[in-house]
Amino acid sequence: MYSIGDLSKRAGVKVPTIRYYEQMGLISAPDRTEGNQRRYEKRELDRLTFIRHARDLGFPIEAIRELLTLSRHPEEPCERADRIAREQLDDVREKIARLKKLEAELARIVSHGECHTVGDCYVIRALSDHGLCDQEH
Repeated sequence: MYSIGDLSKRAGVKVPTIRYYEQMGLISAPDRTEGNQRRYEKRELDRLTFIRHARDLGFPIEAIRELLTLSRHPEEPCERADRIAREQLDDVREKIARLKKLEAELARIVSHGECHTVGDCYVIRALSDHGLCDQEH
């Protein structure tokens, strides 16, 4: 049995996050001691570690909820889990594409040479006039 502090350290998740996951129904509310302290079992540690890793990979809460549900049925086909992971990969690739556009535009803006005054500053002008951008971002 783990206290919430022990669970937090072992899973690498902050205590308020653990409480949030309890409220969201991602982990079960733990048993309590006579002193009203939460006591968690190893299965909650394993589940919390799963959730943390999925969050680190950017999965939204609802996708994690579905993956946790799937994990309780090891005999089921993996198609739904694969679909969820593919959707997350697509989202990440879209974000990377948007970030590359932002990077290119910012590099272009800052490449216009150094200005000596704010009145001559291309960065200020470009941020004031979206029409000065080379592409939509």
